[in-house]
Amino acid sequence: MHDLKAVAAGLPMQPGVYRMIDDKGAVIYVGKARELKKRVSSYFQKTDHSPRIRLMVSKIASIETTVTRTEAEALILENNLIKSLSPAYNILFRDDKSYPYIQLSGHDFPRLAYYRGALDKKNRFFGPFPNSGAARESIHLLQKIFRLRTCEDSVFNNRSRPCLLHQIHRCSAPCVGLASAESYGEDVRAAAAFLNGKQNELLHEIAEKMNRASEALAYEQAALYRDQMQSLRRVQEKQYVSSGNAVDADVVACVSLGDALCVNLAMIRGGHHLGDKRFFPKNADGCEASDALEAFLAQHYLSSPVPPQIILSGRMESEALGEVLSREAGHKVHIIPDPAGEKRIWLDMALENARLAISQMQGEKLSEAGRLDALRVALDMPEVPSRIECFDISHTSGEATIASCVVYDRLSMQNGEYRRYNIDGIAGDDYGAMRAAIEKRYRKIAKGEGMLPDLILIDGGKGQVGVAREVLADLGIDARIVGVAKGEGRKPEYDQLVLPGREKPLQLARDNPGLLLVQRIRDEAHRFAISGHRAKRGKARTASRLEEIEGVGGKRRQSLLTRFGGLRGVLAASIEELEQTDGISRALAEKIYRHLH
Repeated sequence: MHDLKAVAAGLPMQPGVYRMIDDKGAVIYVGKARELKKRVSSYFQKTDHSPRIRLMVSKIASIETTVTRTEAEALILENNLIKSLSPAYNILFRDDKSYPYIQLSGHDFPRLAYYRGALDKKNRFFGPFPNSGAARESIHLLQKIFRLRTCEDSVFNNRSRPCLLHQIHRCSAPCVGLASAESYGEDVRAAAAFLNGKQNELLHEIAEKMNRASEALAYEQAALYRDQMQSLRRVQEKQYVSSGNAVDADVVACVSLGDALCVNLAMIRGGHHLGDKRFFPKNADGCEASDALEAFLAQHYLSSPVPPQIILSGRMESEALGEVLSREAGHKVHIIPDPAGEKRIWLDMALENARLAISQMQGEKLSEAGRLDALRVALDMPEVPSRIECFDISHTSGEATIASCVVYDRLSMQNGEYRRYNIDGIAGDDYGAMRAAIEKRYRKIAKGEGMLPDLILIDGGKGQVGVAREVLADLGIDARIVGVAKGEGRKPEYDQLVLPGREKPLQLARDNPGLLLVQRIRDEAHRFAISGHRAKRGKARTASRLEEIEGVGGKRRQSLLTRFGGLRGVLAASIEELEQTDGISRALAEKIYRHLH
């Protein structure tokens, strides 16, 4: 400790980043400072640290620092290091790769679509939305009010009569000329105004159109405008948050309760509430809400779109964050702590949602703990299992065999740890496929890499369980294995647990909490395996149909699939459209068309 104090005392009074390192050489904490000497020395001079910080300090073996020109530069470097190193004592928020948007394409008859990914200038984007459900709900609403097309270009360009969406009044059918470019363009403009929060102006404009149509005795058109107005008014009535101004803002509320902490992000776009997203950070035990807020803002917004206003439930020490976010976003970002008036109402709602989310999570944890204990009792295990891994095999008559392994740990499914295994050279042999999957999964663990689960579930009966036992024995691994076998009529309530060494399967009561947990994990393994199998099978069949055509090699095959968005689009294309693809002549286009039809 004396040496560490000396190191801290020798640091400069300049901004920078410091890294706390343990005796194994692992970085356990990354922090930034306006003045390195003052900040790092505080860890060894103060005596009022929280238990979490005291434990961290006790593990520090060495300190590394990087001096930066400004505190803003230190903030960016700190965030990059936290994301790359995931230190054990930093508050860590899950890094969402992207948020969903609503896209209006740049076509003559723009397409309304759900979109994730990089934004471009060819199309218009609205959002982001906090989750896919909120975006898809808005698309459904826009279809109902403005009747914009949602079909792919390959479908739109090849329609000869209106589709079902037109019949149920969800599309104006511009594909077959039932909507002119002018009228469709008006609907697109109105939809964009709606998404931008200009609903009052839009209502006034539609009312004028309705009156003009009525005066011209165009009663059907007037009725259409009337229905649009009624739908828009119903939307306004249902708005959870509504503002008289078209405000774009994020409301970030942090609540801690006991050992749990939740950050609730409410997205306000065009003055209307799009939805909430909750974040439960890792390594947040005993941390202050203000620390969690600052960690969230840096980790979230330095890789996500930033609105002009961010409303916070508390104040932050550093002023550098607003400067960095403004520079990264390309526009001024106002960080508003403890607001008043309308914004205060938004913040109170976000705080209440954070409290509800914590209560719900704690209730779920209690339920999960009860299910695990019931499973321990049912299987006569000495301790409650913490980590459970489950395997399933999926194929169609031996084609495109996929094995899945899903992971249950820390009282929930750990999606990031799921794995799929391609099983090649084994057709129609479930035992052989299970053998290959178990060997692939646990070969590394036998070498000392990875974590051995407390319980391994196998979707299958005695045969599959026997194979799994043999493989693990060959690898020198001693693990608890349980098979989950379908019972009478393949009904879930008759599922049986197959235990090695037990002659008869274990039949638990249909409402046994332990059985319900096993079934949930098994069903997730089944879902994960099937989705992987379908993707593999679809890819193989797509490639094989085009591979059968002489003259269509890998490059031309890729050009066709890219241009038409997959095999379905190629099937819907005419000879003339096929001919427009790079590398496809008229004669080859005719050959492709004849082969596929």
